[in-house]
Amino acid sequence: MATSNLELMSQALQLARQSGTEVPVGALLMSPAGVVIASAVNDREASHDPSGHAEILALRAGGQVIGDWRLEGCTLIVTLEPCVMCSGAILEARISRVIFGAYDLRKGAAGSAYDLLRDARLGSGLEVIGGVLEAECSELLSDFFGEQRA
Repeated sequence: MATSNLELMSQALQLARQSGTEVPVGALLMSPAGVVIASAVNDREASHDPSGHAEILALRAGGQVIGDWRLEGCTLIVTLEPCVMCSGAILEARISRVIFGAYDLRKGAAGSAYDLLRDARLGSGLEVIGGVLEAECSELLSDFFGEQRA
């Protein structure tokens, strides 16, 4: 039985909640067969790596599992709309579908501030589904940044 987008985003949210002091973003990578093969949370602070976004880390781990950088047929589920950097990596990895939760009106590159994932000039044919459990994903981020400011 196929796992629904809501169930997948719930799993990604659970992961994001375990991010500790990092911005709470969780990502899952699902194989073409519908099996989660990689998961990650942001780790920029811990690794001192500006590319330590959950999406990038999930793509790297997925490539190791599959044994190829080409992740055709895979689905990436992430709690926050991918930024420009992550969208570029998603396109390069040849991901087939991206499902995300919260929109990022400032840096989002999957339809908010930019729409790189659907830009025909980049040869993209991937499916993008945004706003899955958007309120829950947004609340997690708002709570985190509220605590940071306090």
